[in-house]
Amino acid sequence: MKKIIIVFLFVNSIVAIAQRTCHTNDKMNELIQNNPEFKIHHEETMDFIRNPNNTNAALNRSTSVVYTIPVVVHVLYKNAAQNVSEAQILSQIGILNADYRKTNTDFNSVVPTAFRPLGADFELAFCMATQKPDGTATNGIERKSVASSFVFENQYYTSAGLPVWDPTKYLNIWVGRFTDNTLLGFAYLPSIVGTSYANRDGLCIGDKFFGNTGTAQAPYNKGRTATHEIGHYFGLDHPWGDGNCDADDGVADTPATYDAYYDCVSFPNNTYMCSPSTNGAMFMNYMDYVPDACMAFFTAGQKAIAQATMNGPRASLKTSNGCQSLNVTEQEAIQSIAIYPNPVSQFFMITSPQINVDYVEIFSTNGQMVKSQKLDEVNNKIYVDNLETGVYYLRIYNENRLLKSDKLIKK
Repeated sequence: MKKIIIVFLFVNSIVAIAQRTCHTNDKMNELIQNNPEFKIHHEETMDFIRNPNNTNAALNRSTSVVYTIPVVVHVLYKNAAQNVSEAQILSQIGILNADYRKTNTDFNSVVPTAFRPLGADFELAFCMATQKPDGTATNGIERKSVASSFVFENQYYTSAGLPVWDPTKYLNIWVGRFTDNTLLGFAYLPSIVGTSYANRDGLCIGDKFFGNTGTAQAPYNKGRTATHEIGHYFGLDHPWGDGNCDADDGVADTPATYDAYYDCVSFPNNTYMCSPSTNGAMFMNYMDYVPDACMAFFTAGQKAIAQATMNGPRASLKTSNGCQSLNVTEQEAIQSIAIYPNPVSQFFMITSPQINVDYVEIFSTNGQMVKSQKLDEVNNKIYVDNLETGVYYLRIYNENRLLKSDKLIKK
């Protein structure tokens, strides 16, 4: 009888993690449903980073630039086994660098010939932070023993867990053990930047699905859960979007499906295709739900959205000195000023990570100044909900010196 119980528990533990479950949509919906203002901002931000004008600009850059993003890993453990090793952490960073630069060794073996030309190097790299927000040295890892009653998925960013490092400068990753055994991880979409919810911005991931060694468990032991969730962090959606075939992920080169692929299947496969085709579904894309060994690439269209995100909501990461000192010219600093979303109905953000900005003026098309506001943050929120629909012009200053002008469309 004892043996039967042991076998039963073992089988149940396998079933509990038999399918990938990403809670990004659930977490975003919690914010959207509880805050109508955030709902509008979220929709406009996602429209902004999917706008062809912004994605095409990202793809058609005249020069290739690789942005290196500082990472801090917050380990929250209830026992010694959950206190993941530095080796496990570094294995995950290595996987992210391979997957986002398209140097992963399984690209050719997993991605069918028909889809390989669509594969993209995101020109994004990841490094462990070498300095904390206060400038002191770090290895990019902090650890905390938490109580057995600690609910990782809800408390990770609170004082009971480990609070966020400046999310305008670091990609925060929290590693722990979920109380919900079906949950692998989640990351917030870029619309969270600069809002009152920014203290939870980053990746929250189970230690059993992190990296490829230590506590990582098959079939999610190749580090692809983090690759998938950080895709959300950069603005990517699942290929099936809302699942109704009328609102997919907004990416032209990922075939529209109406449901997730949870298992490794043979190519081609049209089971969940909105419009069956010769090549079928791109189930081996990092943003689907197949096991780690069966996903191996992002597309150029997905790269365009990630780069538009880096030119908008997450622009401050481009000039972060979290893992190295940067020599940035004044012109580069001015170019790093981001204004989003645009068009906008209620408020937009001015992000200036590398140069101080102290106020903005907004003018109508007839030259009349309709609003001015002091700026004192890296991410500044400017409300325009009381302005009439139309085109406006912005002038951004530092100590009476004009730094940047831009056009804003008020919906």
